[in-house]
Amino acid sequence: QVQLVESGGGLVQPGGSLRLSCAASGTIFSIYTMGWYRQAPGKQRELVAAITRNGNRNYADSVKGRFTISRDNAKNTVYLQMNSLKLEDTAVYYCNTSPHTSWGWGKGTLVTVSS
Repeated sequence: QVQLVESGGGLVQPGGSLRLSCAASGTIFSIYTMGWYRQAPGKQRELVAAITRNGNRNYADSVKGRFTISRDNAKNTVYLQMNSLKLEDTAVYYCNTSPHTSWGWGKGTLVTVSS
């Protein structure tokens, strides 16, 4: 079965940067559009960025210009570079296919933006 392992979260001050990674196993990773999702406390999970198999990218308006999604198909890994972080970016971040279909969710990685 597919396993997704997210990493790279942490505590950062507003304006800071983090780089998240998500390693996938048990699947032909390269054929899927992959996305980064986040879920803030008390809110629904939302898609913030997606990248197609060919490298085309889309972003939620809330992160456009600050976040960059990328992938390395040889490593079965998708990344999220997050710059100019804001308090409202605090959430647990997950990766999965976009749109989400049948893959289970990983444990996610917690990003806390706080002064």
